[in-house]
Amino acid sequence: MIPTLFVAVYLAAVLYIGIFAFRRKPAGGAAEDYFLAGRSLGPYVFLLSLFGTHMTAFAILGSSGFSFNNGIVTFGLMASSSALIVPLLLLFIGTRLWAVGKKFGHFTPVQIFRDRWECGHIGTLIFLLQAALLVPYIIIGVIGGGTTLNVISGGLVPYWLGGLVVACVVMSYVFFGGMRGTAWVNTFQTTLFLGFGTIAVIVIGAGMGGFTETVNALASNVRTAPLLTRERVSPLFFLSYTFNPLSAIAFPHISIFCLTAKHMAQFKKTVILYPLCILLIWLPCVFLGVAANRSSDIPAIKAKQEARGLLASKGATMSPEERDDLRSKTNADDVMLLLLDRYAPTWLAGLLGAGIMAAVMASDSQILALSTMFTEDFFAYYGGTKRYGEQSAVVVGRAFIVFITAVAYAIALVVKANIFDLAIQFAFAGYSALSPLLVAALFWRGSTKWGALASTIWVTSAVLGVAFFQGAFPAPAPGPPTVVMQWNGWDVLARTPGGTAVFGFSPVVPMTIISALLVWGVSLVTPKPSRETIDKYFSL
Repeated sequence: MIPTLFVAVYLAAVLYIGIFAFRRKPAGGAAEDYFLAGRSLGPYVFLLSLFGTHMTAFAILGSSGFSFNNGIVTFGLMASSSALIVPLLLLFIGTRLWAVGKKFGHFTPVQIFRDRWECGHIGTLIFLLQAALLVPYIIIGVIGGGTTLNVISGGLVPYWLGGLVVACVVMSYVFFGGMRGTAWVNTFQTTLFLGFGTIAVIVIGAGMGGFTETVNALASNVRTAPLLTRERVSPLFFLSYTFNPLSAIAFPHISIFCLTAKHMAQFKKTVILYPLCILLIWLPCVFLGVAANRSSDIPAIKAKQEARGLLASKGATMSPEERDDLRSKTNADDVMLLLLDRYAPTWLAGLLGAGIMAAVMASDSQILALSTMFTEDFFAYYGGTKRYGEQSAVVVGRAFIVFITAVAYAIALVVKANIFDLAIQFAFAGYSALSPLLVAALFWRGSTKWGALASTIWVTSAVLGVAFFQGAFPAPAPGPPTVVMQWNGWDVLARTPGGTAVFGFSPVVPMTIISALLVWGVSLVTPKPSRETIDKYFSL
């Protein structure tokens, strides 16, 4: 009960922060203050809350679970590429977003698209796609919360109750505090989980015998030695992951957050310190995820290893249903929590559990982003605010927060996908493919609404296509992929144990490239916005 009580105190603290933010009087208009904190966030709150918004349960539970099964290559797949690409996106695109939003009073990317391309219903279609792609990310937070409380409490808190508690706490402080409350909570949470990584490595590493001994033991074991290499990931698939960080600036919760900075100069500290923050959280989680393979004395970890070995040795002879059932048993999203329970003192496990919960609950920004988009891109655009007044926007936004949290919780109760795969295959891939829209709107005079429409339809079709393809062709056993389509000696389409491959690449690569080509090609042959609109946006 002691670790559970620590987490309970933490949940009460973040709830109080959100309510405290609610009591602060608006600095400007009610809607701008609620959804964008009055565009007044200071440099450190901006840095820490933006980073916390980006690093969710995916960064701690997802990365350690994926590392447990796939090895140290996980750091290269996501952390290295993100540390290079995300700061550049913030520097070149985030600052431009801030300038445009500040000058024209925009709250969301869709508002920019509508005004920049002189489009109406096309903007609504983009809103619907962005909203649909953001839901999996919110579900990740509920899954992470349910898993964390269940493991930390030793099973005393069931998964459904843990997910419900986290969903209600997040919903409450977002409901009351809006962007200001969310930013303050994220600053507090980010401080916690950045400190978590260092402490966890020291404590758990010492309990396992130290860094050197752990690595040597893994390297000397024929079953675990491949985890210290990248042999489980093909070069083309590895390269594919450099496209995933493009999603960062296209995520509505990131792009909207870029509008909250008080001054453009605040991006400087964020760009400089962002790679260091990624290192502090990803390196410990990946190392501990791999090192967990040495802890076969933990029954739950041993069961995962046995399921993984059985899948590798006999998976090819099993039915798809049997493989899926066995694959679910290899889900290692809880491996970090199991290590804490085994190697950390009870009181420290409670503190570190609160640190993990801090990362898990970063889904608050996604919930607020969806609420902002629904209110501004749908309710306000179709006359709601004009008819019922500005205060109605806050009321509608809060009602939508309750609705979308309930939907995410209901889905999280039945979904079986692990956190890493759910994020990579749908949320990251879809938003990476939408990033050309943002670049075209902000930097290319010749882009048009028809190019944006073509790209949006393509991304929608591609994401649905991947989902239906993976449903029609069950994942094979670990090993060579199942080739579904060949052309001239090339494996055009294949079903892999972890997803889908197109010409050997992850789907995010063709999705993003074709999306960019459609924006460019269709814009070349379709009518441009008025000269007045183009001059308006390119005279900044």
